[in-house]
Amino acid sequence: MRFLWLFCAVSAIAGPITYDVTVDTSSISGTAGSLDFNFNPGPLVTQFASLQILNFTSDGALAGNCPCGIGDVTGQLPSTLTFDNGTGFNDYFDDFTYGDTISFAVSLFGPALSSPDGVSTSGSTFAFSMFSDPVGTTPVLTTDTTDGFAFTIDVNLDGSTTVNNFSPETTVVAADAAGVPEPASFALVGAAIASLCLFLRRRARPLPGDFKTH
Repeated sequence: MRFLWLFCAVSAIAGPITYDVTVDTSSISGTAGSLDFNFNPGPLVTQFASLQILNFTSDGALAGNCPCGIGDVTGQLPSTLTFDNGTGFNDYFDDFTYGDTISFAVSLFGPALSSPDGVSTSGSTFAFSMFSDPVGTTPVLTTDTTDGFAFTIDVNLDGSTTVNNFSPETTVVAADAAGVPEPASFALVGAAIASLCLFLRRRARPLPGDFKTH
């Protein structure tokens, strides 16, 4: 049973799911608009999850006239933003003058991703939007005419994530490092494999009495 426990321990160490985002805003460079980030639970029972916006860079200019967050949001761009889904509406909104590019990473983590409970009936959704006005009424660089989202990331009930991209100018890709285990994980994997091999070798050995003399 030891090798089974070790494999379970490795699974529990699963890191965050991270996406790298790049937006070509050259077509609206110089526009005084706004950016909107939100991470909200579904309408039913939703398991806890968190999200961070990391490494925000742009040749555009943030107004920084914060506080900009509503609900369970902390931080201020261009530094790290941290969201969780503990309240119904968790939003970060900031005035922004567009340059040629925007880039940032979206990192999702928490029990809803690492250990789905099997009882929740709603997931959570992250959404990013861009507007061509400071009050956030005119979406740009998106084909989503209903909500104005550039892209969304859904946290599904099984702990997986789904990206929906509505912006031809926006690229959302899974970060290469997201699937690379930490050194401690490699050590646990190695220990688990070694224990499994030892277990199988012991099972393969003949037990006393297996050989009958004639």
